[in-house]
Amino acid sequence: MSKAVSATERALRFVEKSSRIKLQDLRDNIGARTTGRQVRKGTNQAGHTQGALERAAKPPLGWIWGDFFRPWQRMFPGERHFNADINLRREYQPLSLIELSRLIDLGWVDPSQPIDVAALCRTKKFNIQPRLRQYGFDLTAEGADDFTHKIDIEVQYASQSAIAAVEKAGGRIRTAYYDVQSLEAAVDPQSWFKKGLPVPPRRAPPTSLLEYYLSPLNRGYLSKDEEINEMRKKLSLVMGYDHTAELVGETKSPNQIFHGIPAGSVVSLADKKIFGPTREELKKYYEGDLRSDTNYAC
Repeated sequence: MSKAVSATERALRFVEKSSRIKLQDLRDNIGARTTGRQVRKGTNQAGHTQGALERAAKPPLGWIWGDFFRPWQRMFPGERHFNADINLRREYQPLSLIELSRLIDLGWVDPSQPIDVAALCRTKKFNIQPRLRQYGFDLTAEGADDFTHKIDIEVQYASQSAIAAVEKAGGRIRTAYYDVQSLEAAVDPQSWFKKGLPVPPRRAPPTSLLEYYLSPLNRGYLSKDEEINEMRKKLSLVMGYDHTAELVGETKSPNQIFHGIPAGSVVSLADKKIFGPTREELKKYYEGDLRSDTNYAC
């Protein structure tokens, strides 16, 4: 009668007679793991009977009418894709002349001082977020017939009607470009100064905007004053009002953000002092030629 052998002994005997154990021999037992259910046929929906339309899905960008899943820019593609650069487009917050008049009448904006992004954001009536590609203000012509304030204003974009309304009242207007870093400092100067960061130099506009800010027709800050005066006379003849001399006020250099504070300065709010750069390398960097804004190609 044979002696009973335990399962452990039988396993040891099997291992002794088998080949050497290898790493690739380690695997799960059959049936230890199960794969998920695979639906291979299109007719077998596996309970999924509601599509995007039943779930109140919004149509894709550019959809006008017709097939929900085939908008026209997909059916008829061109060389330039529809809304392909939507994440790179700049946004300008509209500022009407009637709203600007209201801010002046209520004392939020001082018309005797230059009005720029910092002065408008100081009122806490506007919320500009540069990281969301909001690049400043667009001066619109709403309320142009009743605008009578003589101001010196700097915006990022302005229509010809708005420019004519400001100059008809005897004011001065310029369109200037702010890059993201410069706009962050201009929107909230107090937070920027508390960090102890130097005032950054304002960069030149990218190539797509260079023509706009070089044009005296748009009162670009990179154009010459003589050309702007000629365009002021032409615009007064077109719009039908008497030409007046341009308001003489404090001007900023193309790389300057704040009036009276040059680029590269560190502002101490506690001491109420402005410290400028002393090293020649820093002076050359901050006072040198304009550097183009290369963060975005467009």
